[in-house]
Amino acid sequence: MRFWDSSALVPLLVVERGTAVTARWYRQDPGVVVWMLTRVELLSALARRRRLNPEHAAAVAAARRDVFDVWERWSEVTAVEVVRRHAERIVENHPIKAADALQIGAALAAGEHDPALVEFVTLDEVQATAAEREGLRVLTWP
Repeated sequence: MRFWDSSALVPLLVVERGTAVTARWYRQDPGVVVWMLTRVELLSALARRRRLNPEHAAAVAAARRDVFDVWERWSEVTAVEVVRRHAERIVENHPIKAADALQIGAALAAGEHDPALVEFVTLDEVQATAAEREGLRVLTWP
């Protein structure tokens, strides 16, 4: 199973540096598993792009619609208490932001606490390092 962090999902929605590689990964396995709050992260990333580049407002609006369309096809981890416990431990053990720890915690919950069952997809190097140290198989790129 592949658990997708928002850093790897954004390039599927808007063209950027990681689009080609993430699109290839998605074609290989379109069964996306996400944390329940990933949609907020995606919408935040898109809003930030719109504010920074108003000339791309139409493309960002289309990407925003795509988020809501694909969300129904993705599997969502909603086990808040389990994810929170993992994330609380993760922030103590790794130099990582809370949102990134929650993503890793959700991936661990998705694998029913067996990290070997989950391939963690991220383009964030710090998060990738923490996920690897937590025993997840990490799919990332330089």
